[in-house]
Amino acid sequence: MLEKCWKDKMFNRYLLIFLILIPFKSFALIEVDITRGNLSPLPIAVSPLSIDKESKDSFKKILKKNDIGSEISIVVENNLKQSGLFNPLNKDAFLQKADIANLKPRFEDWSLIKAQALITGKVSFKDEKLRVEFRLWDVLAGKEMMALAFTTVPSNWRRVGHIITDKVYERLTGERGYFDTRIIYVAEEGPKTKRVKKLAIMDQDGFNNKFLTLGNELVLTPRFSPTNQMVTYLSYFRNLPRVYLLDIETGMQEVVGDFPGMTFAPRFSPDGKKIIMSFAKDGNSDIYTMDLENRIVERITNHPSIDTSPSFSPDGKYICFNSDRSGFQQIYVMKSNGKNVKRISFGKGLYGTPVWSPRGDLIAFTKLHKGKFYIGVMRVDGTGERLLTENFYQEAPSWSPNGRVLIFYRETKTNSKGEGFSAKLWSIDLTGYNEKLVETETDASDPSWSSLLSN
Repeated sequence: MLEKCWKDKMFNRYLLIFLILIPFKSFALIEVDITRGNLSPLPIAVSPLSIDKESKDSFKKILKKNDIGSEISIVVENNLKQSGLFNPLNKDAFLQKADIANLKPRFEDWSLIKAQALITGKVSFKDEKLRVEFRLWDVLAGKEMMALAFTTVPSNWRRVGHIITDKVYERLTGERGYFDTRIIYVAEEGPKTKRVKKLAIMDQDGFNNKFLTLGNELVLTPRFSPTNQMVTYLSYFRNLPRVYLLDIETGMQEVVGDFPGMTFAPRFSPDGKKIIMSFAKDGNSDIYTMDLENRIVERITNHPSIDTSPSFSPDGKYICFNSDRSGFQQIYVMKSNGKNVKRISFGKGLYGTPVWSPRGDLIAFTKLHKGKFYIGVMRVDGTGERLLTENFYQEAPSWSPNGRVLIFYRETKTNSKGEGFSAKLWSIDLTGYNEKLVETETDASDPSWSSLLSN
């Protein structure tokens, strides 16, 4: 079933952070308030990383890139811009050359173009490896905030750009970044009545897209493990759904287990040691867990109503899920052993696809009310409900690893002939601002965000 899976041999173990000049301190230039948008993004200058001629020629031969230093800076700049918290300034306005700025910025030149923070750096090629140094400067204070250096194989240059962004983001906001991550999703092609669905994976910015399955069998709901690059997903084998495990690095897959009924909505526990899912039998659906080491199955709910879409809290002590046990589909929370079930959604409409934030403070959900679909969040006790976006049809929110951004998918309405259908990925931050289309090669649905690759 599987194509030759994407395997980056230099995935993590050859990416080394070997120089830390300035230790991290608890400091932030940006105050982030999740109840409102950041209406004034921080002006930041991302200088092209300087490079000597010999290194430039070497990279041109290896990577077919004219200037790898500029390419890495563009990755950083685009990431910062996409976050909505930063305003990267136009390079045409820069007054100081990159190589000089990296050694000693003339802060008055950067202040003149309204920059409040500055990123400089250089790249070099030695012993067949890419070395990248970068510095983050506080322009207003005229001080260096951070300096790091990385060495890795040349093909990892985009990842270096993502890791630099994560370090800058964390230093300036006080929160961990989410840029050195990947997104797995269902790639869709063909007419609505006969869709071909494949597993696909890409970097969070849409680059390095790879298809992981051939599309011979229907695949649904891929979900990343919080602890490694394992994925669980649903695939139909001889018209029966099976839950699979897939190792992204090796391409190895296995069936979690064969059940006599229908299994749905698999997810990992926070420690990655269990799968939680709903299992339908005799017209009823309950929630079960399976220990991945010994394959012991434990029934968590036992109710005549439909219980599905379970998601663990990040500490593993609680589970949120949706159920129609009140007569309509609503969100419930219970202890991980199935006790103390409590309904938490009481707004108008139907609630589904709840997923616990990695921060532990919020639950994201899909809501249907008066023919419109909403993506929203609420506190874990059901208070503070906020609807972030509405549309004709959208669902399946997934959190970024820092709990700041949600990715979901949205479908368009078709005409009387069934024409005009599409499914696309979108992202939005917790303020309800910065809603963006996430570009994919094909139509896309059921996204899931990985943890940070550089953990």
